[in-house]
Amino acid sequence: MTHTHDLSVMRMAAAVRSGELSPVELTDHYLDRIERLDARVGAFATVTADLARAQARRAEKAVADAPDRAALPPLHGVPVPVKDLNMVAGVRAAFGSAAFADLTGFADDHVVTLLRRAGSVLLGKTATPEFGLPCYTEGDVSPPARTPWDLTRSAGGSSGGAAAAVAAGLAPAAQGSDGGGSIRIPASVCGLFGIKPTRGRISQGPLKADLFGLATNGPIARTVRDAALLLDVMAGPVPGDLYTAPPVEGTFLSHADRPPGRLRVARSRTPAVPGVEVHPDCVAAYEEASALLEELGHEVVELPPVLGADVVPHFELLWGVMATMTPVPPEREHLLQPLTRWLRERGRATTATQVLQAHAALQAALRTAFPVMDGFDAILHPTLALPPVPIGHFHDQEPEENFRRQTQFTPFAAAYNISGQPAVNVPLHQNADGLPIGVMLAGRLGGEGTLISLSAQLEQARPWIGRKPPIWHD
Repeated sequence: MTHTHDLSVMRMAAAVRSGELSPVELTDHYLDRIERLDARVGAFATVTADLARAQARRAEKAVADAPDRAALPPLHGVPVPVKDLNMVAGVRAAFGSAAFADLTGFADDHVVTLLRRAGSVLLGKTATPEFGLPCYTEGDVSPPARTPWDLTRSAGGSSGGAAAAVAAGLAPAAQGSDGGGSIRIPASVCGLFGIKPTRGRISQGPLKADLFGLATNGPIARTVRDAALLLDVMAGPVPGDLYTAPPVEGTFLSHADRPPGRLRVARSRTPAVPGVEVHPDCVAAYEEASALLEELGHEVVELPPVLGADVVPHFELLWGVMATMTPVPPEREHLLQPLTRWLRERGRATTATQVLQAHAALQAALRTAFPVMDGFDAILHPTLALPPVPIGHFHDQEPEENFRRQTQFTPFAAAYNISGQPAVNVPLHQNADGLPIGVMLAGRLGGEGTLISLSAQLEQARPWIGRKPPIWHD
């Protein structure tokens, strides 16, 4: 039996345009699932039921009144939640922090404006850890976000709520963001396809500074084509952005329907973070993906050393400085999580000279690395060094140990935030316990189209859409 939430975003949008599916019924279906199931998953920090129903009614009327339904926007009537790190006017914006638990959004982020223009319906704000700093989603604002594949385990972070919502069938797709792996990490542990685009592809404005260029918005979805469509909707520079991505030929969605041709793919499972042992399940996923790429006709070679352990302290220094960028009133500092306070103390102890030196060191490393990496169409890594971890694995530790465990869990992802290159999680593998284990593909700057074409080919060869966690059927 096919349920409404079995439909892809592409199929859903087509059904709305044809009149086969009512935006009101579609929205009610997801709101009902959220009401019944989200207490088990922890996907949403805020549910905007009244707003969603009002938007759905307007979308339904627009379908009825449209002289040409084909001209309706691409996500017309399709529910897409927004991460609680992003501002939505008139909607609670806690940023995962008790210090902002009573803040109401006073503007739309540019990415939210674009999702509105595309016709999407806002189900609510998905859960995120405080200021998006950790790679897991636990805190004081909402219950822990759990992977629907095993509700004792974390959904990852910092887009953990977004991934949990999509994987549990509480939303057809979601907007996320990624400053050190925050789309790819939860996509891996929740069995989804997620895209971290090229630096500058999606605006961080109007409120967020993009000084360091580490973070970007991006899509999380069940299929490559759905994610490509969302990327088309969200992409585009805005005056004032410090970074602009190279142009792409055609739409991102069109690349999902193009054969990639024979590609030269480098691979590495040697992380830059020292002392990391990659779990056998993650190695198995990586080796299976390598074999599949060769089976599909691609050349797979070992990646020469590029970014090494010397870049890690520079990234960690910038991460501490980023933790200070959210202004917290002094009288509310005590409401912050211990990890956040620890990171902010490190950031405040950093001098301007140290920040500039860290940037300069990373730039020097990239000037050496890019000539090597640009010799390949794509680069394959394990997405994570461990399978999904239990709730509390990080959060129950003292800050220093918490941070150490995070770096051991996700030692591959941040390199592509440093470089600005696009990277995706591809959910090809499950371990013996039925837990999703993703692999990561990174591309050249501006190379999202190639990654989408290659990922669509992998998806066709080893479809994952039929794999659904038990809660999906509830």
